[in-house]
Amino acid sequence: MKPTVLNAPSNLRAISRSLRTLLFGVMASVPLLVNAGTTTAEVNTTGLAVTDSVVKVGQLHSATGTMAISETGSIQAERLAIDQINEMGGILGRKIEIIQEDGASDWPTFAEKARKLLVNDKVAAVFGCWTSASRKAVLPVFEKENGMLYYPTFYEGLEQSKNVIYTGQEATQQIIAGLDWLAKTKGAKKFYLVGSDYIWPRTSNKIARKHIENVLKGEVVGEDYFPLGHTQFGSLINKIKLKKPDAVYSIIVGGSNVAWWKQLKAAGVTSDKQTILTISVTEDEILGIGGENMVGFYAAMKYFQSLDNDNNKKFVAAFKAKYGDKAVIGDVTQAAYLGPWLWKAAVEKAGSFDIDKIAAASPGIELKTAPEGYVKVHENHHLWSKLRIGEALADGQYKVIYESDLIEPNPVPKGYQ
Repeated sequence: MKPTVLNAPSNLRAISRSLRTLLFGVMASVPLLVNAGTTTAEVNTTGLAVTDSVVKVGQLHSATGTMAISETGSIQAERLAIDQINEMGGILGRKIEIIQEDGASDWPTFAEKARKLLVNDKVAAVFGCWTSASRKAVLPVFEKENGMLYYPTFYEGLEQSKNVIYTGQEATQQIIAGLDWLAKTKGAKKFYLVGSDYIWPRTSNKIARKHIENVLKGEVVGEDYFPLGHTQFGSLINKIKLKKPDAVYSIIVGGSNVAWWKQLKAAGVTSDKQTILTISVTEDEILGIGGENMVGFYAAMKYFQSLDNDNNKKFVAAFKAKYGDKAVIGDVTQAAYLGPWLWKAAVEKAGSFDIDKIAAASPGIELKTAPEGYVKVHENHHLWSKLRIGEALADGQYKVIYESDLIEPNPVPKGYQ
């Protein structure tokens, strides 16, 4: 089967002049084309899929399977960013074409498709993955073949690579900072940890347990994991009722979220009776869960669609113009949107599409026009960002009730390995 090749500018030809003006304004302060007249031989010395007029990139997410509920937003956001970049003239005078592959919620498939994109298609960058399992599956491929992955999901940390730019948060920025908020604001001392059964929830809860016990001097009264796609949470809910934790720390992902939150409400576990903090439910997931099933519960993220700043207003308007008024935007969707812009800035700073040059050019790049407000690439290839706590509303949005200062990324914190 031939890969799907998307020529992104064609999708915007029908957009009105006023909407184009809006799109251009979203990233107005990002550097425009530099070295636009350079030859391909000058900007591509390693045989990537770059011509005088086109540069090809890969998009590798789960368009099918249990993770599609979470990854569809990432696919949409990356395409929106690429459309906008192409409307501005592309990168180094070249328009971006997308080769899309489906990881199909299957980790070996992710590795296979990553190898295809890098070895066969020779893409200049890949925007992709969601789960840590998929990222861990493709990482050896990217490091062996010297590709560049822009990874958008909040994750457990304990990793950094020359071949990855991590546009989501790591553990100190989300897990540890969120638990600190729970302890300080809600007086939580007893915690129940739940998650889907793969590397991110298990490692995240390992970090959470160490922080709860060693720093907060609290107690973990229960810890349970369930396979991806699991839908029967009755026994877990009964155990939570029995243990009576001050807070449930939830890392259920994908389609299982629909059953988990609906069954909580059906069992009478509502926010006036039980504090729950999730780090895995964004507005994208709530679209499937239903806002009425999550009212009053909390999420720890760096971005919520309801953020009140000019950058975000332009981003939300452009996203809805492309995907419809009912489209919603979650944390990972926004982080995915940053990927193409950060790649553009690195390519133009380096004056090259070569991976080693992009890796070297990335630290220090900042986007003052990011929808979340501001981001800067650290030397460890993670982003400086803020923690925000959102309270779920019936309409499926979150009300931001807490915002931290910018937190320096520390993906390998001492004492948490």
